[in-house]
Amino acid sequence: MARGVVRGVGIVALLAGLGLLGWVGWQYFGTGITSNQKMGEAESALREQWKAPATAKPSTGAPLVLLRIPKFGKDWEKPVVEGVGKDDLTRGIGHYPQTQLPGRPGNFAIAGHRVTHGSPFRKLLELSKGDQVIVETADAVYTYELDGSPRDLTVKPTDNWVLDPVPGKPRETPTKSIITLTTCQDLFHSPDRSIAFGHLVKADKKS
Repeated sequence: MARGVVRGVGIVALLAGLGLLGWVGWQYFGTGITSNQKMGEAESALREQWKAPATAKPSTGAPLVLLRIPKFGKDWEKPVVEGVGKDDLTRGIGHYPQTQLPGRPGNFAIAGHRVTHGSPFRKLLELSKGDQVIVETADAVYTYELDGSPRDLTVKPTDNWVLDPVPGKPRETPTKSIITLTTCQDLFHSPDRSIAFGHLVKADKKS
């Protein structure tokens, strides 16, 4: 009897372990498949949208701009969608709605996953001061240059000063266009955030 109970407990533990492995596998690989598909669809939808007359600001979850980071390779390009909610970040990198649009005075702040859901910011902590971040909109291409590495600045999720129009100076009126990149501080969903700021160095209007 005791042997049967032990065997039963062992089987249950084995099944539970397999279930956990399956869940972890889905989080790290399965979500990447579905999110990469969504990002591809968002990029295509955005390019089609640009062919039409300008419309109002996109709704939450809708593609907004395209992001390129040359250090990640010449083919690295990701859509940025409006919003940073859980569902929004499965479609691409998210734009904090309360922050500015690219190229305008103020803070264009975005967030992306380092793991799961396509891991668009997986290599973000490899960036260094001087690296470029390129943002393409319907009518222009903006080039930002990082002021430092996201390895060097970690904040708590409640540290909303990084989203200020002039970070850390909430009462100051912005005169320059900056970009803020945010992501998880480590690969295991730490609540802390790694942050990098950058400033606009070039704006090319599309013909």
